[in-house]
Amino acid sequence: MMEFTAKARFIRYSPFKLRPLVDIIRGKNVNAALGVLATCALQKASPIKKLIESAAANAKSLQSIENGDLKVHEIRVDHGPMLRYFKAGAMGRSNVYRKRYSHVSVVLKSTKEA
Repeated sequence: MMEFTAKARFIRYSPFKLRPLVDIIRGKNVNAALGVLATCALQKASPIKKLIESAAANAKSLQSIENGDLKVHEIRVDHGPMLRYFKAGAMGRSNVYRKRYSHVSVVLKSTKEA
């Protein structure tokens, strides 16, 4: 079976917020996963949807495999860098704010034998 990968780095959503969304689509058919992400009202579903579409396009261009024959074998959300900055807090103190980034990688597997 063939494996096709795609990676998205420096996504401006926290990994803690992306992981529950990714857990829903893990192990599903690509068409079903794209359907779930298309009907999801959350804004954070958009980069995940683009990533799966990119991996499916890789499969189509390299081996001419259609979306119906692909399955989301592995999808992983890792920590990216953290942007830290300070703002004024109560009583003259400073508060640290953290903006977390994510790295997402997806592996699609072909379900039909070559």
